[in-house]
Amino acid sequence: MTSAITVRDLVKTYPARPPVEAVRGIDLDVAVGQCFGLLGPNGAGKTTTLEIVEGILEPTSGKVEVLGRDWAHDEAGIRERIGISLQETRLADKLTVRETLTMFRSFYKTGIDPESAIGLVSLGEKARSYVDKLSGGQKQRLAVACALVGDPELLFLDEPTTGLDPQSRRQLWDVINDFKARGRTVLLTTHYMDEAERLCDRVAIVDHGKVIAEGTPAELILQAGGEHVIDFTLSSDGGASVTDADLLGLPTVKTARREGQGFTLTAAEPHIALPALLNLVQQAGGKLAALTTRTATLEDVFVTLTGRHLRDTDGTSS
Repeated sequence: MTSAITVRDLVKTYPARPPVEAVRGIDLDVAVGQCFGLLGPNGAGKTTTLEIVEGILEPTSGKVEVLGRDWAHDEAGIRERIGISLQETRLADKLTVRETLTMFRSFYKTGIDPESAIGLVSLGEKARSYVDKLSGGQKQRLAVACALVGDPELLFLDEPTTGLDPQSRRQLWDVINDFKARGRTVLLTTHYMDEAERLCDRVAIVDHGKVIAEGTPAELILQAGGEHVIDFTLSSDGGASVTDADLLGLPTVKTARREGQGFTLTAAEPHIALPALLNLVQQAGGKLAALTTRTATLEDVFVTLTGRHLRDTDGTSS
């Protein structure tokens, strides 16, 4: 088996007037041993898709195979081989970390020792602490340990590091990388583009219930306009302006968009685009208030494709 997850023409429609089409024909292939990222703004359909693949929701139509099996015919067999960490996991406050993992381990025929699971997420010093005494980051790591204690082949993580401090985020990144290094598969959603770039072998960007782009982070960055970004702002007292058409006419510039009071360009060769940009501003009688160049990121890809930043959302579920 080379495919851990296969999704074909997945549709989820909720009854309403008019009906709500949360997922509108999604196809996905996740290879064994990959970390695959499902990205999109709140309301895009990514969490609905994830919950269908996890067997939590029933699809309206479409085909879903998990580890070569389908939910309708082998639910118990799939559950034994996967681990799930939801966006928000409510655990019993008056159980200790060790007791919580002992309980979750009892749900599986085979798995790892609770003490080993505690070690995987660096909670050894908190093994005897009650859940309600843990910090937010510690609770999140415990939730991931609960997903790992069955020694799954496939791990589902729905926004695993949201709200965590930088140190806790990086500790979870290490856990995910160690899991993948053992040849296991991860499907995750995240609102952090740097997280997706660091962890994911491939990503799919979902918007309005459809996959609008898929590939490796490097492939998507190239498809969206190039590897380099130029950010600049014109001085407010310069009395000059430039148009999008002016900017798109610059050599090697692929895309141009306004960002508040400034502009963002993607360019294949910034050493050629920059002198042309400076000349354009000078001819327009303007002055630069700020100018920076940087390597393009998945965040730039997302803005180019959807017209908004991934985290510019209202916090509703998707």
